[in-house]
Amino acid sequence: MTDTPEPAHPRWLTESEQRAWYAWRRMFPLVDAQIARDLNLDSALSEADYDVLSVLGSTEGHRMRISGLAVLMQWSRSRLSHQISRMQRRGLVRREEVATDGRGAEVVLTAEGLDTINAAAPLHVESVRRHLIDVLTPEQLHALADAGETLRRHFGVARKDSPG
Repeated sequence: MTDTPEPAHPRWLTESEQRAWYAWRRMFPLVDAQIARDLNLDSALSEADYDVLSVLGSTEGHRMRISGLAVLMQWSRSRLSHQISRMQRRGLVRREEVATDGRGAEVVLTAEGLDTINAAAPLHVESVRRHLIDVLTPEQLHALADAGETLRRHFGVARKDSPG
């Protein structure tokens, strides 16, 4: 339940608003699913694997506190912990205690993890291009980016390079 009061009169969507809403609802899962299929076929990685590897691959020392990674990825610590455990078993990452304080833990990209993300990234980017970037005009891409930034600000999410 939300704290938002129910309006006295519903503000039904206009025809153009409804068209935008339906387009969003159809577009996102189609694009996301196709890119995820390509990622799995090309690299045997899940979206979650790729997200973790790409974030760690772009950080100083290829490591990050687990708590910070969970916040950045907007995942629960439990979800991230399970994901890291699966990736550890495959040799892609390892957990290390934080040397400076002994309380926290970091997730560290292994050499195999770095090789994996370096091999997967070009194929993933090509899939993103094939199924999104190259399908839209520059004007549509600009509008999509503007809409995404507006929604990010609406939800109060800090701007950081996101995975993927």
